[in-house]
Amino acid sequence: MGIQKRVRSDWIRIDRGYLDRIQERLPLIKEKPEFTIGTGEKVNPAIEELYEEIMIRYLPARFPTMFKARGKTVDNLATGTTYPLTTVGLTHAQMLAYMGENVEEDFYFMCPDSDGQYRLQGYIACFPGGFLSPARVGESVRDIHKPVPGYERKLGLSVDRYFGRMQPGDFIGRMNWSLQVDGADLFRTDGNNYYPGMDGAFSDEKEDPSLDECYLRVEHQTLTKLPRTGAVIFTVRSYMTSLYQVKAEGDGKALAEAIESMPEGLGHYKMRQYWGRKILPWLMEDA
Repeated sequence: MGIQKRVRSDWIRIDRGYLDRIQERLPLIKEKPEFTIGTGEKVNPAIEELYEEIMIRYLPARFPTMFKARGKTVDNLATGTTYPLTTVGLTHAQMLAYMGENVEEDFYFMCPDSDGQYRLQGYIACFPGGFLSPARVGESVRDIHKPVPGYERKLGLSVDRYFGRMQPGDFIGRMNWSLQVDGADLFRTDGNNYYPGMDGAFSDEKEDPSLDECYLRVEHQTLTKLPRTGAVIFTVRSYMTSLYQVKAEGDGKALAEAIESMPEGLGHYKMRQYWGRKILPWLMEDA
């Protein structure tokens, strides 16, 4: 499955880009809630549980110089804002908004169904990498991954079983990547991966992208299970690195070789057939 065990202390990450990315998230939460916030009867108990876990217990303990509990609120000393140290009086949409305004990670709630399947039922998703969250609500893990070449054959049943066996307190993670060849904005409801029927949907920028607009997008993905509701939380932290920076740091050839070595189906899924003719030779050139 390409996953490794993780530790709880790495669940949420704070770095020097924190304030810039929080500023990118704020208008998305306020102006695009139909894309960024997902609540519902099936997921609301898990939203409340995650708020308690992240906002009340985790942040003040993990980052005590940044998140200071004071009475019934917590001060975010980096942003100058506060949030409630309780879920009482909050709507579930407000809980998700507070989470999205204080951490860079997106959270997807996979809730167990009566048939034993884990289905997407809610989310706070400011930085989707081509994932239209509202359209996926109610889908199982296998439904969501249908377009991924080889997923059903290699991983489908094993992932379902793993979700069922996960214990609260377990943390597992993996890295995922794509090339984003039309700008650095992190909010993407389409674009970085190929899905059936998309052939006529792309502009010439996909085949002849401006190198100034080309980025390596990497996602740090973490799975953990909540003890009370049993929901599996899929946490995604996204990073963007200009391909110029990748090349300047001496990693251009290694990236090109990794792209070229992908099986045909996976390369097609990651849109190598569009941007590869221009980007791969350029990456192989000396910096």
